[in-house]
Amino acid sequence: MKKYILILLSIILIFSCTKKISTKVQLNQKVDSVLNLMTIDEKIGQMVLYASDGDVTGSKIKSGLVEDIRNGNCGNILNAYSVAYTRKLQKIAVEESRLKIPLLFGYDVIHGHKTIFPISLGESASWDMEAIEKGARVAAIEAAASGLNWTFAPMVDVSVEPRWGRVSEGAGEDPFLGAKIAAARVRGFQGKDNNLADSLTILACVKHFAAYGAPQAGRDYNTVDMSHRVFLDTYLPPYKAAIEAGAMSVMTSFNELDGIPSTANKYLLTDLLRSEMGFKGLVVTDYTSINEMVNHGVAANEAQAGLMAIKAGVDMDMQGEVYFKYLKKQVEDGMLDEKLIDDAVRRVLRVKFLLGLFDDPYRYCNEAREKRLIYAPEHLEAALDVAKKSMVLLKNDNQVLPLKKGEKIAVIGELAASTRDLLGSWKAAGDWDFMKSTLEEIKAFNGDKNVFFAEGCKTSGDDRSGFSLALSTARKADKIVLVIGENWEWSGEAASRTSIQIPGVQTELLEKLKALNKPIVVVLMNGRPLDLSRENQLADAMLETWYAGTMGGKAITQVLYGEYNPSGKLTMTFPVNLGQVPIYYYAKNTGRPIYLENPKYKSRYIDAPNDPLFPFGYGLSYTTFEYSDIQLSANELKPDGELKANVTVKNTGKYDGEEVVQMYVRDLVGSVTRPVKELKGFEKITLKAGESKTVSFSITPDMLAFHRLDMSYGTEPGDYKLFIGGNSRDVKETTFTTPNP
Repeated sequence: MKKYILILLSIILIFSCTKKISTKVQLNQKVDSVLNLMTIDEKIGQMVLYASDGDVTGSKIKSGLVEDIRNGNCGNILNAYSVAYTRKLQKIAVEESRLKIPLLFGYDVIHGHKTIFPISLGESASWDMEAIEKGARVAAIEAAASGLNWTFAPMVDVSVEPRWGRVSEGAGEDPFLGAKIAAARVRGFQGKDNNLADSLTILACVKHFAAYGAPQAGRDYNTVDMSHRVFLDTYLPPYKAAIEAGAMSVMTSFNELDGIPSTANKYLLTDLLRSEMGFKGLVVTDYTSINEMVNHGVAANEAQAGLMAIKAGVDMDMQGEVYFKYLKKQVEDGMLDEKLIDDAVRRVLRVKFLLGLFDDPYRYCNEAREKRLIYAPEHLEAALDVAKKSMVLLKNDNQVLPLKKGEKIAVIGELAASTRDLLGSWKAAGDWDFMKSTLEEIKAFNGDKNVFFAEGCKTSGDDRSGFSLALSTARKADKIVLVIGENWEWSGEAASRTSIQIPGVQTELLEKLKALNKPIVVVLMNGRPLDLSRENQLADAMLETWYAGTMGGKAITQVLYGEYNPSGKLTMTFPVNLGQVPIYYYAKNTGRPIYLENPKYKSRYIDAPNDPLFPFGYGLSYTTFEYSDIQLSANELKPDGELKANVTVKNTGKYDGEEVVQMYVRDLVGSVTRPVKELKGFEKITLKAGESKTVSFSITPDMLAFHRLDMSYGTEPGDYKLFIGGNSRDVKETTFTTPNP
């Protein structure tokens, strides 16, 4: 009987593989059947991506764009959304052009389309992969319903640089967590089974390839320079995870790496991405990055830059018009093999076939569906859920929080009354007029008569004229809620800072309010880690809310009043001051580490501690959690074995709550120096007051692998430390070994 079962299983497996091969062959045949009909001009038309001004007006078409589409000179559009608008453009492509090839429509749907979720850095603080994936799923559904089929997300750049404004778009400093989040977002956009033919999925685009998150001096677009080992072990894993999750497009980065701009970097785009990582999708540039290679100084002119880009592996030129202007002549002059153009066009056409656009070019153009799905109640509920889970309680002295309903509350700060700031940068099609502010939501929950408001001051500038009214308003209240931080424009692309303190005179206002001797809750809105040393001294409680999105005002209110117990944990380290930057939990030891008894000659500052203000993984709750010692299933991890590490976590407080249990490992001796800690596992658990739960982690040899002295990838025998706790600093500790093979 077993023999027949094995034979049957073998037949099923062979049939399945044959079917997959057959499907792939059919797809390639379809692609080639179109390619064989194309002129070189039409081929190049599939390799360009032009912007409409639909993001600005929603209806007006950029001058010349219609003729480009009609003539087959433009096969892809960005910044055009709404069914009415995209249908208008698609109709020109498939009914008026010679070959009737459908258009791709791309847009920066970063953390929501119409229903805006918290900024990506905020979402990452939830440590909740299911919630993050759902956020991307909702974004995909609404974007697809609005006529889009391509998002320029997820942004998976690891960064330890809070001065860089684009940390707001990423998942923080850790490669392990970043990889998990990258995969979750790809699944959300493209669907769990990567069925792009589903008209409510959209094409994900992994960006920015590669190492864009490490700009020197924290200045956007600046040079990136790092060792190859650091690149492979720290910066590459999230890109790799996104590709393995099935992402079918990748965007080049603006920066150079090892002296070569990404857009001309054959090692990155061909050798690594395609040959080693097995990527089969299309590569698109970032906005005009081919043109910018002239500024980098690796190309004398745009024609040379375009030649370098296509030879490196770039399939599509975003907005720069370099391919359109120069590729045809370069083929005619014998400078470029047309085969490279054919390969690029195949990849673009393949994606369009996978999206089902050749079967039905209007599959994303259903006005009734658009009306039904935009701001659907379940989407708003999901945005509220993620917003609450993203918030991080940084301080709560004397249990000032949660607030009690009916208390008289003074709400102070420009940001409290703002809806636009709740959306943050890259708000896509989000509409702040649709929303309610934090102030409005607090009033709705606590009653108008119990809430007093004064702006106090703006988020920037030195105008103190509102201080007096803010102080008199605060005197009437039992507690003060001061909403401060950065204006939304102070983070995101081209928003780097040389200071990461709270701008303007907001902290000065906090000092004045402190003198009233009333409990003060600071609610933070910002898109990066900040220097909060002064605020931490002055405030009784601090709640990090990031930019929380469409439902942000309600989410902040529910957390402040204990309707939801905060559970977020930081995914970037918050320094004591800017002088500590870059500061991150997986740093390496030195030959003279801080713990030496020598009072002077060791790696330290003379004016500040080495430790951060708030470490990676940190976040408080309205309850408290107690960790048992770690129990290991064995003290030795064999080459093909597995260890189980168990820890019991008890909720020792009065509130039900969630805790992110984190596991870290340290390789004590390696052929190259190793980090003092590396995140290798986490689990988010829910515990009722007084409840305990045992959390179990598996440790396998592949989790300990790194690029060794000879740059081979694998593990080494030796001694390891294992840490489990509620953040990267406050942990239980034990040891294990891996034997010689």
